[in-house]
Amino acid sequence: MSKWPDELVFAPLGGVGEIGMNLGLYGLGPRNRRKWLAVDLGISFAPPEVPGIDLIMPDVAFLEREAEAGNLVGLVITHGHEDHVGALVDLWPRLRCTVYTTPFTHALAEARRLGEPGAPKIPFHIVPTGGRTSIGPFDVEFVPVAHSIPDSHALAIRTPLGMVVHTGDWKIDPTPVVGNVTDPVRFSALGDEGVRAVICDSTNAIRDGISPSEVDVQKVLTELIGAAPNRVAVTTFASNVARIRSIAEAAMKNGREVVLVGRAMERVIGVAREQHMLDGLPPFRSADAYGFLPRDKVVAILTGSQGEPRAALARIADDDHPEIALSPGDQVIFSSRTIPGNERPVNRIINALILQGVKVITDRDGLVHVSGHPRRGEMEQMYQWLRPQVAVPVHGEPLHLHEHAELARRMGVREVIRLVDGDVVRLISADPSLSAEVIEEIHAGKLYKDGQVLIAADDPAVAERRRLSFSGLVSVAIAMSSKGEVVGDPMIDLSGLPRLGLGGTPLDEVVEDAVLNCLDGLPKGRRRDPDAVAESVTRAVRGQINAAWGKKPLCHVLVITV
Repeated sequence: MSKWPDELVFAPLGGVGEIGMNLGLYGLGPRNRRKWLAVDLGISFAPPEVPGIDLIMPDVAFLEREAEAGNLVGLVITHGHEDHVGALVDLWPRLRCTVYTTPFTHALAEARRLGEPGAPKIPFHIVPTGGRTSIGPFDVEFVPVAHSIPDSHALAIRTPLGMVVHTGDWKIDPTPVVGNVTDPVRFSALGDEGVRAVICDSTNAIRDGISPSEVDVQKVLTELIGAAPNRVAVTTFASNVARIRSIAEAAMKNGREVVLVGRAMERVIGVAREQHMLDGLPPFRSADAYGFLPRDKVVAILTGSQGEPRAALARIADDDHPEIALSPGDQVIFSSRTIPGNERPVNRIINALILQGVKVITDRDGLVHVSGHPRRGEMEQMYQWLRPQVAVPVHGEPLHLHEHAELARRMGVREVIRLVDGDVVRLISADPSLSAEVIEEIHAGKLYKDGQVLIAADDPAVAERRRLSFSGLVSVAIAMSSKGEVVGDPMIDLSGLPRLGLGGTPLDEVVEDAVLNCLDGLPKGRRRDPDAVAESVTRAVRGQINAAWGKKPLCHVLVITV
């Protein structure tokens, strides 16, 4: 046996220890010359702790180097959610590989790409639903699964060393309204073939039982819309085509027309109609028809279920939408679950709607939403079908991963691997004496999308912006002669500071006194050095502001020699 035997490894660069930003790598070959297959390329949304940042993406520096060396054989996209495909336009130019996916996911990705000016042309290889294709040394079967977006797939990845199953996002739902079902016969057949390892979704590993079906939600929505005396607005994820169809069928049964509001919703619906997922439904009305429909004859489907400030629902709650308004007695249904971290903006919208006299219904009030991820009962069924030797929990925060690992052990899985982003775990080795375990680490970090550019998570701009949001900025401009004498009065500007400090002293006066006293106390030799003057004034200003306010703002001092 050579020093580096052939092996199949798995390495997540995102999506482990967190929900979102999914990117998993499969490597095949000896440690010093592996071929890599990437799975998914997603985003997560920035928390308030990083002000000004729009999106977070995985750092692909490691994969970029492998691509440059010719070792990246392809990128597979399991489904069309943003946390699995949202980074494609921004990061594909660093990888420049063929992207493999299925028809609806491809159409959705293309629609997103065409909506971004200057987006690169990406080479796609479209695999039919349930199809199978060779990608370098990997044989990849797209195995249909139910999820909250159509055309979702698990991956059966076959190699000369054995097979692993990457579940992607999935659930068990025999009546999903739109999209695939998770077929027990197909997964059992994979188990009969022999599954070495399963890399499995952990999102709902803390919830017991079996998820309700989408058709159960449709029944509840039909009842709520039928009982509503006035307008009904339903907000849900734009990508949940099954939910949109459920809402539309509920409206149709109650003699109401559907008005579609929100660009993201319109884009997804356009693709869904092209893919015949909304056949049998009448065309939806645009927002400009809303005001002409009787209050008891309309159902509006809105974007903004997560409290997004620019989405339709937030603008309606603020009475700022140009075409859509709600009145007392109207009803808003949140056919969604609030993603952790979005509670505050969602609650703000709910409170604003209630103050308008609008009735608000959430998943606390009834079965108006079901998750697209498996609960424990469904996970147990998947393990019974696949019967893997190794389990690797992914797609979840530490609590979800821990509960998943405990479940896998209870199901009799011999080797359960806990890992974090950047860990490289050996799944299969040509050397039978080597077990599944973490064998090395690779770089895994985050990139922030700041406006139209990508920056590293440790970019100084992020830390400075956080400090600015906490303590503001003082700007000072000083003109000095070549002899070190002050010319005119310093110019001072305060941003983000209160007007008055302790004792009611104006803070601009505190800054002015600090600047003048500092300059008066500087030796002539030091006054001739602009850098030395700026350093001294900065220390003086921050110190005096701290004494008068209790915080040290950022301070920018510009010294001009005249």
